[in-house]
Order: sequence, then structure tokens, then C-alpha cells
Amino acid sequence: MLRHISERYARGFAAAVVAVAALVLAANAGPARAADPAPVGQVQQVHHHAGW
Repeated sequence: MLRHISERYARGFAAAVVAVAALVLAANAGPARAADPAPVGQVQQVHHHAGW
């Protein structure tokens, strides 16, 4: 009985370690970069004015 309980906790702990490792690796990967960024001249800026 005790062995079954410890196996369950070991599996849960291993799953938690894998999940934390995946999150750390994803956080360190940083944002993805665009393969072909648009030229700066084609970027449009939209200005929103609040009503007074």
C-alpha cells in the first residue's frame, strides 16, 4: 500500500518538475521574431482623440 502511494507522489512530482522546466524554457526563449518584418515606411499610426 505504501509503495503505491509513494509511486503516485513520485509521478506527480516528476510531472511538476517537467512542467516547471517547460515553463522556464518557454520564458527564456523570448518573443518570436517576424521572418519578414514590414518596412518602417508602411507602418500606419492611428491616433485616437478622447471627446472633450
